[in-house]
Amino acid sequence: MHAQFQASLASAKSELIQLSALDRQIKSYNVTSNPYTWFTMESLDDSWQNLQRIIKERDAELLKEAKRQDRNDELRRTFAQHANTFHTWLTETRAMLVDGSGTLESQLEAVKAKKDDIAQRKEMLRKIEELGAQMEEALILDNKYTEHTTVGLAQQWDQLGQLVMRMEHNLEQQIQARNNAGVTEEQLKEFTASFRYFDKDRSGKLDIQEFKSCLRSLGYDLALLEEGQTDPEFEAILDTVDPNRTGYISAQEFMTFMISRETENVDSAQEVEEAFQAITAGGDRPYVTEAELYQALSREQADYCIKRMKPYQGPGTVPGALDYKSFAHTLFST
Repeated sequence: MHAQFQASLASAKSELIQLSALDRQIKSYNVTSNPYTWFTMESLDDSWQNLQRIIKERDAELLKEAKRQDRNDELRRTFAQHANTFHTWLTETRAMLVDGSGTLESQLEAVKAKKDDIAQRKEMLRKIEELGAQMEEALILDNKYTEHTTVGLAQQWDQLGQLVMRMEHNLEQQIQARNNAGVTEEQLKEFTASFRYFDKDRSGKLDIQEFKSCLRSLGYDLALLEEGQTDPEFEAILDTVDPNRTGYISAQEFMTFMISRETENVDSAQEVEEAFQAITAGGDRPYVTEAELYQALSREQADYCIKRMKPYQGPGTVPGALDYKSFAHTLFST
């Protein structure tokens, strides 16, 4: 519209020049008034000059507005660049944490490193928050360059921090269970792999149906029920892992439950001692040999015991004799 108006000024100027020429011609005949119009050439010149002043002011306002919009658009772009980069890092970091592999120790080391990285990335979030505040001050309510908001990114960063702390505690728990409770690393890997398989959205938690499917994949014989029916056995499990009925089970809650189930059948060091004593020749020796362990246990279980049992140094010892009593007491002293 403004461009069309500017284009019409040339013809208006030409008409004004023609009117001025006619006015001079009329005045040359000593005619001082015109009965056909109220306007005089002087009033038209004043109106034209006033119009030129208004046009200049309008042009200045339009230029100022154009610059403001350019600044706002640049602010949108800058916010979007930082927000999109930060969101990509959040997504990649969550995926790395959830899909971690390797030994429990290497996973724990990687998680701790990411924990430090997450804390350091707070500066990136502060920059985004500063840009967001500038956008609010400029009354910018939309941004076609990104779908992310300051509040949303801050929530995701906080959730990532909570996830890494849960994972750190979970891995420490698994290492302790492996070292002290007799749960093998292969068993822990199986639990983790099953959890990850059913955690389709990589949220770090399972809903009730996903949890039930996960348990079935690990050999739990849970009844298939009609809609509206309840399974007392499964409800008892939920009382343990989700007593408040939040509707989901975290990885940490899942691992705690599985570890407890693997160790709940052994109540005391005395029971462990008696179990090892039973597999010795004659069933009454105070030590056990590697051959006896491999014969009575799976290779993985035997390797676990051999690695942690001290040599037996009591009376009647033989080469390679292992002290299962101290091993049993170690299990129940931690």
